[in-house]
Amino acid sequence: MATLVQAVRMALHYGETYLGVTDIFGEDVGPPLGGVFTATQGLRNAWNSPLDERGIVGTAMGIAYAGGKPVAEVQFCDYAFNTIDLLKVAGNQYWSGAGNFPLPMVLMMPSGSGIHGSIYHSHSFESWASRLAGWKIVMPSNALDAYGLMLSAIEDPNPVMVLLPKALLRMRGDDRIPGEPAEDSQLKEMIDAPLGDRRAWEPRWPDIKPYFVPLGVAKLVREGTDATVVSYGRPLPLCAQAADELREETGVSFDVIDLRSIFPYDWKAISSSITKTGRVLFVNEDTEVTNFGEHLLRRTIDEHFYDLLVRPRVLSGKHIPGIGLNPMYENNSVPQLPNIKEAMRILAADEA
Repeated sequence: MATLVQAVRMALHYGETYLGVTDIFGEDVGPPLGGVFTATQGLRNAWNSPLDERGIVGTAMGIAYAGGKPVAEVQFCDYAFNTIDLLKVAGNQYWSGAGNFPLPMVLMMPSGSGIHGSIYHSHSFESWASRLAGWKIVMPSNALDAYGLMLSAIEDPNPVMVLLPKALLRMRGDDRIPGEPAEDSQLKEMIDAPLGDRRAWEPRWPDIKPYFVPLGVAKLVREGTDATVVSYGRPLPLCAQAADELREETGVSFDVIDLRSIFPYDWKAISSSITKTGRVLFVNEDTEVTNFGEHLLRRTIDEHFYDLLVRPRVLSGKHIPGIGLNPMYENNSVPQLPNIKEAMRILAADEA
C-alpha cells in the first residue's frame, strides 16, 4: 500500500499529466530534494522557489490569474502565518468577480504535530484556515483520501488548501490507489528517489487512474449507536482505534466520522449521527481557544439542543505558544490515544 506522501506524489503526477497542472513549486520542491517530505520527487513541473512564503503564495496567485493551474507548497504550515493577508485576498477573488475570474490554485502544507518538530514545526493551521472565506480546506487521514482530495482540489476553480498531517505522511494506507502496483517494494522502486546522487534518476510512474473524493463529504469509518466522534487528520486513526478497543472492552459502540473537509464540511453527516446517538465529541490537535471544534460544538447546541442526551464536548490541544521538542512535552500538548479513549469513555458513560 502507498504511504500518504506517495499518494500525494502520484496525485500530483496525475494532475500534471491529465488535469492541466502547470507549476508545482516551493522551497526545495524541485530537484534534487523533491520536498522536505518527498511529496514532489520526480515531477516534471516541479521547481524551487526562494525561501519566501509570501512570494510563494503571491506567485501562485499570479500564475492562476494568468490562466495557469499551480500547486504551491509552504514547507511547514508554521511559516504560513506571515501570508494571512495574501490568503485573504486569494479567497476574495472568485466571489468579488461574480464567478467570472476563477483562481484555481492549490496550497499544500504539512500541518500539526507528531514529528517532534518543536516550536517552529508543530503548529496546526486548520482553525486559522477555516476563517479564510473563499478558501476550501481539506485534511486527509489516509493515503487513498489524500490522493482523491488532491485531485478534487486541483480541479476546483476556487483556491484550495490541502493540509497534510505531518505524523501520517509515512503511514501506509489500507486501500490501494487505483493503478498502484500490488507490491509495496515495487512502488518504492518505481517512484522513490534513491539516496545520494539523483541526477540521472527518473521515476517510472505506475498507470494510476482517476479517483476523486468530493470536497465537503465526510466518511463514516466506524459505525455505532452509543455516541459520535468527529475528527480529521492525525487524531482520526486514534479515534478509530479507541472506538475498536472500547467496543471490545465495554460493548459500547461509536460512530467515528472522518470529516476530511474542514470547509465546506459535511454537516449533514454530523447532524444525522448526533440525532442517532445523542452524544458527540469533536477531536483535533489545534489549540483549544477559538478552535474549529468549538464552531461545530456551537452549531450542535444551536440545532440539536433537544436531541442531546449529555453536553457535547471538544478535545483539542493545549493553548500554549509552541510544542516542545522533547517527546514528553509534545505528547502532553496534543491529544494522544489514552486522552481520546478516556474522553470517549466518559462521553458514553455520562448520565447527566
